[in-house]
Amino acid sequence: MPQTYSYAAQHASDALKPYRFERRAPGADDVQIDILYCGVCHSDLHTVRNEWHNTLYPSVPGHEIVGKVTAVGANVKKFKVGDLAGVGCMVDSCQHCASCAEGEEQYCENGFTGTYNGPVFGGENTFGGYSDHIVVKEKFVLRIAPTDNLAAVAPLLCAGITTYSPLAHWKVGPGKKVGVVGLGGLGHMAVKIAHAMGAHVVLFTTSPNKREDGLRLGADEVIVSKDERQMATQANQLDFILNTVAAPHNLDPFLALLKRDGTMTLVGAPDSPHPSPTVFNLIFKRRSLAGSLIGGIEETQEMLDFCDKHGIVSDIELIAIQGINEAYERMLKGDVKYRFVIDIATLKQEAAA
Repeated sequence: MPQTYSYAAQHASDALKPYRFERRAPGADDVQIDILYCGVCHSDLHTVRNEWHNTLYPSVPGHEIVGKVTAVGANVKKFKVGDLAGVGCMVDSCQHCASCAEGEEQYCENGFTGTYNGPVFGGENTFGGYSDHIVVKEKFVLRIAPTDNLAAVAPLLCAGITTYSPLAHWKVGPGKKVGVVGLGGLGHMAVKIAHAMGAHVVLFTTSPNKREDGLRLGADEVIVSKDERQMATQANQLDFILNTVAAPHNLDPFLALLKRDGTMTLVGAPDSPHPSPTVFNLIFKRRSLAGSLIGGIEETQEMLDFCDKHGIVSDIELIAIQGINEAYERMLKGDVKYRFVIDIATLKQEAAA
């Protein structure tokens, strides 16, 4: 069985350190991928530090994976050795519930299996992309178009689909005025994708110094959400809001910006609840407050193809694996524009030393 070199945490209070384990040998339906780059998601930090109180240790994070196929099983049809491939947040699901049958594996009634931290409802641990290679069922492997900027494609496997899926589901497009709350790893992808879909995009940020960047990324307007006068200009104006903020905050000021029948969808996952919104903000305009979780495999491929067509990648800072613990601290401070990506070559070099 192949030896795998990785970085893992052994406990919630531990830094990530080198860790060796065995991957399974590729089976008939499997694709083996030599990992080249892996994005760093806020979910990685939440999991490593057990902030969602469900972490299996040792924890090898990473679910924004791109690399090259090095082996395929006898039954594999869509991939061959040498192809570029990606792996996102899931590596399996039950495949027989209604959600799986409809291509919505992320809502699997029996719990999808995460790329790391095992099945949602409990089971054997899985190890993610802070590692030199991975073996995944063909059904959960994504095609990656040839590109000169492969590292910047990696975050699309989580940040990209997490924002694309609700924008597509709520039919964002020309003639729609769409708000994006927060300009971080998720928010900057939401601005780019909503702009490419043809919507009028309003970015809401607590940081006045992000105005120029927001406009560069595709926002038509930038509103400082702490400024009540600026917020008032958008009252009852928005068809849809995608809220990407992963920290608890008051939702009412944003709900008040929706038109009648508008929807605000939450994709940020805080480690403690948001304050409960005022019911009157919902019932007087028939507004909806919703949530969305990544996307199914078919939709993730659709997103990758959309981004390839429109030249969309993530804004990244490439780091060595040896800097991952520092990167976590910087991520907590918002000190990244806008996604860290690990160069897995630095891991392989360390393993060979």
